[in-house]
Amino acid sequence: MADIVLNVEVRERTGTGGSREARRGGKVPGILYGGERGPVAISVKENEFRKALYTGKLLGHLVTLKYGDESQPVIAKDIQFHPVTDNPIHFDLLRVDEAGSIRINVPVHFKNQDICPGLKMGGSLEIVRHEVELNCPANAIPEELVVDLASKELGDTIRIAEIELPAGVSPTIADRDFVIATLKVSSAAMSEAADAADA
Repeated sequence: MADIVLNVEVRERTGTGGSREARRGGKVPGILYGGERGPVAISVKENEFRKALYTGKLLGHLVTLKYGDESQPVIAKDIQFHPVTDNPIHFDLLRVDEAGSIRINVPVHFKNQDICPGLKMGGSLEIVRHEVELNCPANAIPEELVVDLASKELGDTIRIAEIELPAGVSPTIADRDFVIATLKVSSAAMSEAADAADA
């Protein structure tokens, strides 16, 4: 089961009025949906929600939802924040089968940029996809996809096939080896080369 537990309350009032009422009571309103049951309006105490949020493992991870004596696995699919205060103001949870699979976006991170030959030569990393949608077991969602730039040269193209995916995990785009990023000659490097040629 998941590390994070959210103790929720079912909201009697739905819509904008119900959400405002929850916020006035120091709670973050949300919606639980998916599976064979209909959507349910819920809320979580704001301090508990913030604590879960700041672990960095709330969004896009398996979470245990508790309501009284009942518990079930869910995925936090979306969190909305206030544009000024940055406080969480709404969230969406998706019911999942812990033994089943799920489609979810996983972030792509790049390592060894400081020793990348292409970047050292003045190239720039042009990221095409900051995240990739994957089919994965609900209880084994990857934290991230890592691209190692240690041996990448100018002009190299990094594709999904180069990233080692965990067992049982596959990209939802299965018909092509799509591009994650490219190492391009930066405009600054091109300008320097032109200046050197003129000299």
